Amino acid sequence: MGEPLVLTFDVGTQSARALLVDRYGAIADLCQEKYEKPYYSKNPGWAEQKPDFYYDCLCRTAKELCARNGNRIGDVIAVTLTTIRDTALCLDKNNVPLRDAIVWLDKRKADFNDPYPAWKRALFELIGMGDATKILYQASPGNWIMQHEPDVWAKTAKFVMLPTYLNFKLTGVLADTPANMIGHIPFDYKNRRWMKPGGLTRCFCDVPEEKLCRLIPSGSTVGKITKEFSALTGVPEGLPLISTGSDKGCETLGLSVTTPDKASISFGTTATIQLAVKDYFEPQKFLPAYPAVIGDMYNPEIEIYRGFWLLSWFVQEFGTAEAQEAEKLGCAPEKILDERIKDIPAGSDGLLLQPYWTSGILKPNSMGAVVGFSDFHTRYHLYRAIIEGIDLELFMALDIMERRSGLKIMELYVSGGGARSDVVCHITADVFGLPVKRIQTHEACSIGSSMAGFVSMGVFRDYGEAAASMVHVKDTFEPDMENHRVYMEIYKKAYCKIYGKLEPIYKRLIDIYKRR
Repeated sequence: MGEPLVLTFDVGTQSARALLVDRYGAIADLCQEKYEKPYYSKNPGWAEQKPDFYYDCLCRTAKELCARNGNRIGDVIAVTLTTIRDTALCLDKNNVPLRDAIVWLDKRKADFNDPYPAWKRALFELIGMGDATKILYQASPGNWIMQHEPDVWAKTAKFVMLPTYLNFKLTGVLADTPANMIGHIPFDYKNRRWMKPGGLTRCFCDVPEEKLCRLIPSGSTVGKITKEFSALTGVPEGLPLISTGSDKGCETLGLSVTTPDKASISFGTTATIQLAVKDYFEPQKFLPAYPAVIGDMYNPEIEIYRGFWLLSWFVQEFGTAEAQEAEKLGCAPEKILDERIKDIPAGSDGLLLQPYWTSGILKPNSMGAVVGFSDFHTRYHLYRAIIEGIDLELFMALDIMERRSGLKIMELYVSGGGARSDVVCHITADVFGLPVKRIQTHEACSIGSSMAGFVSMGVFRDYGEAAASMVHVKDTFEPDMENHRVYMEIYKKAYCKIYGKLEPIYKRLIDIYKRR
């Protein structure tokens, strides 16, 4: 054998990738398939996908990778898999899907017909979480299926997340790790097990335990690659599939965020800020910290549902000229826009944006807002204000988590499409007043997933040794502290006050919209 490799599958919202990763964090080869249609909608706000869509994409990327790499496939010592979160499937007794997958982007709502016991309802209201618990109940695809597709629910033997189903397709074993149990399911995140009957929040989605999958530790072997999957792809039969965790959890690990003085920021479709801690704490009330890929750690996280999707939205709605110019130059429109905004001063000359294009659980009445327009503002000011608004919201999230935990973050590691931009990284460093670090690859999620394979197979003693070998800081962006002072004045005197001032107006607008 040559240098040991891990074959990693990364199934995302927009594409699927198959990668060969070595123990030094280098990607020996990568095959990617971008989805022509990431989801379809039967009704406004719905997002579904054919149940074997992701598996078929995974098979095609694996087949291309294996065909291209000949003898190197013999150096693969393990397979790992990481996927998008909160994407649910109903399986029959033979583990065959009964309906299409409900994707995490789906915004359908279950009916809320006063399902909580009176004492729980009173308790939720007493602690000011009445509205939030209602939203959590309505957001569960399991509750919606129970109400609107009772025949499907009656035939459902297992209600699973996407990675659990893909584990089964690759190995014939229906099992998964706590680090993948991120969705609207009755999971006890602190104790890494299914909630006990009668648990306080089990009523948010009370799926019977017999319909839930078997749990195994992260880093353990799910099963062996089957003869069927091997025949379809060329991946050697009998290779172990090592359990890892969700895409965001693997991304945090792949950035070497394994100690409580660091934070991981993902500038993806959804923007998130995530920590890695030993002691469990809720990043926001009733919102759990997720089990990390490292078995004795947790990943507290706060997310912005429409994160760097907002930049794509801007290009589509306002960036036609840049898109046409970028096509001629053979680059991304965002690269041209970065050049246009880099000399706009911190604070976008008084233009301030709050990125609530999709409302959150704790701010159910939120809507996007842009304030401070003047006649000298251009669309480039708006583009910069989007970046600054996302960063200010992430700063607020970190401030909340630091106050709830007593931690102090000293450095930030960034990933996702937005992290490719030097301008975005500089603005982020200035907003937070902290150094921002970018590693050697944009495939941090796959690096983290591969780490689990190498550690499990004994190439590294632990994740600390794996991170030291596989993660290398390529760029460090130091903050301009004068810009940071400007951002903190904006944050304290303006940004923090926007939602409270505008919420009554948002409520009226939502009420008008509902009555149309």
